[in-house]
Amino acid sequence: MSKESGILLFNIESAEELESFLEESSRPGAGGGRRPSLSIRVNPDVQAGGHPHIATGHHEHKFGLDWSAARDLYLAHRSSKWIAWQGISAHIGSQIVSLAPFRRAVTRLAGYVAELKNSGIALRYLDIGGGLGVRYTNEQPASRTAYARMAAKIVKPLGLHLLLEPGRTIIAQAGVLLTRVVYAKTNRGKSFVIVDAGMNDLMRPALYGAVHPITRVTRAAGKARTAAQRVDIVGPVCETGDCFLKNWPLGEVETNDVLAIWVTGAYGMSLASNYNARRRAAEVLVEGNRFRIIRSRETHKDLLHGDILA
Repeated sequence: MSKESGILLFNIESAEELESFLEESSRPGAGGGRRPSLSIRVNPDVQAGGHPHIATGHHEHKFGLDWSAARDLYLAHRSSKWIAWQGISAHIGSQIVSLAPFRRAVTRLAGYVAELKNSGIALRYLDIGGGLGVRYTNEQPASRTAYARMAAKIVKPLGLHLLLEPGRTIIAQAGVLLTRVVYAKTNRGKSFVIVDAGMNDLMRPALYGAVHPITRVTRAAGKARTAAQRVDIVGPVCETGDCFLKNWPLGEVETNDVLAIWVTGAYGMSLASNYNARRRAAEVLVEGNRFRIIRSRETHKDLLHGDILA
């Protein structure tokens, strides 16, 4: 669902969703006499995404409609008095570092728009979703400028309003997860650093195999730098999957040292949970040399708030 220039644009992905809109909008007095503005999410059959779990635009994925099915819906209801076709949309995945998949998807969408126009359906909005990647370690993602120029070159001749979602590229590198070292240990030559953050605080490594760089924030005054000892940095949750990094050159650390887990602004807190009865961390906004708490640290009472006691 998008809202722009006072127009609420609903995005549907199935014939069943469309039937619900038709049923609701046909009721007397529904919508104050205004037809709801609708867009169909199309699956452009483009393979993309930094991990299989965040690829969304291939025909094997659950998202959107094949163009043939979407076209049939557009044409079947082009003269409807209950709904108004205003847009078309697609989203092909997340953490995409190359422009090539975007170019293929937007080009196909542009072709769909032209086809609809030839059939008497003039759309106002083209939503190309998001997905532009960022650098976590050694990725070399396309710039926002290059992405915008690519999209504009294809979309501008259509005369439509372009909608897109650059969220990760704006917020990812603005977020840092701070954690303290609980202790370090070695098993048969394998070194581990256990920290007080866990997979509930940052799910991406366990869920996507994502790599977030980790560095020390604190170091004893006057202490010489040591060789970058390679360790597995793990959390306290009782799962082997509760691991942030394997064989990472962290160097020597001590209990209570503070570590920074970088580039956690995207899908950090939004994926956080109370798994293993763990309380979510506080969120702190830093502006220049000032800071303020924008989300309080959860308490044990918060964990029990929704429970119903007999």
